[in-house]
Amino acid sequence: MGSAGSVEQDRLRRTLKMNRKQFHRRTGVYPETFTEMEEVLTLREGRKKKSGRPAALSVAEQLLLTLEFWREDRTFAHLADDWGVHDDGVHRTVGRVERP
Repeated sequence: MGSAGSVEQDRLRRTLKMNRKQFHRRTGVYPETFTEMEEVLTLREGRKKKSGRPAALSVAEQLLLTLEFWREDRTFAHLADDWGVHDDGVHRTVGRVERP
């Protein structure tokens, strides 16, 4: 993934290292809720029938991006710039995470 991938990984790593209160303040959920959400998304991802193009971001990164979208009410374009992906990719990611 190159240097852009390390930026997203650093963002995720920094967020996961936050204490419980900071984590909740940043994401709107507590760390244990984040972990449960990530597990649900990972299980759902594993049940997909079509493989398609692999996601540019890990499941945890996709979840964090979506939580940032919900929490901060940022545009897809701003998130795309911060995460190093195209704004269409942000739109698809948020839709994928929101899907029941």
